[in-house]
Amino acid sequence: MYEFEEIFGKLHLAYNDAMGKQFLGYMNEILEKNKQVNLTAITERDAFIQKHYIDSLFCASAKEFKNASRIIDVGTGGGFPGIPLAIAFPDKQFVLIDSLNKRIRIIHELSENLGILNVSVFHGRAEELARREDMREKFDLCVSRAVANMSTLAEYCLPFVKEGGFFIAYKGSDCNQELRDAKKALRVLGGKIEREENPSFEGISFEHKLIFVAKMKKTPLKYPRKAGTPSKEPIL
Repeated sequence: MYEFEEIFGKLHLAYNDAMGKQFLGYMNEILEKNKQVNLTAITERDAFIQKHYIDSLFCASAKEFKNASRIIDVGTGGGFPGIPLAIAFPDKQFVLIDSLNKRIRIIHELSENLGILNVSVFHGRAEELARREDMREKFDLCVSRAVANMSTLAEYCLPFVKEGGFFIAYKGSDCNQELRDAKKALRVLGGKIEREENPSFEGISFEHKLIFVAKMKKTPLKYPRKAGTPSKEPIL
């Protein structure tokens, strides 16, 4: 059985009892809300902690995360990886976006109830929100566990990242061909893959690897294209 203090210690992260209460409270409330709204397919406690909490926190040891002050989570779903990172790092500011308003309302409600004060949430598609003046190229870091091929995901995410910032994609372990296919898209959108990391915890290999993309130059104004186009016609 996983205990939060032990997990934080093994991940070399600072921990206090208030964080533990927030992690436990968020998990319990998400599993309760999940009975009405599809937030997660993972309903067993240790599996939830492993696949949503530990998995989300893996990027926290990276210098790209440590150096970031303002972070956006694109396609946050049930609040991952944004909420676990926000609980663990109350000194950083997080924006979570999702296209399903029911999810966003739940994340907002739970964040307020649990005192997770460094989170703002927005309902909308990435293609539209990335054109807002207060969001476009305003973030030091974008993180995303959204399910989309890398070419499409890059078009959703890179427009939010400022020059010199980073995009961390949580991708499946078998994504090598997908990354090769995304080289043109990344170049067009102003990004470049810097490295990959394969996280593990107590010998457990996780289903996600972390892809670190550097934002080398501004994204051309034509991107992201209109809603639906990045997924139907990825840049190849």
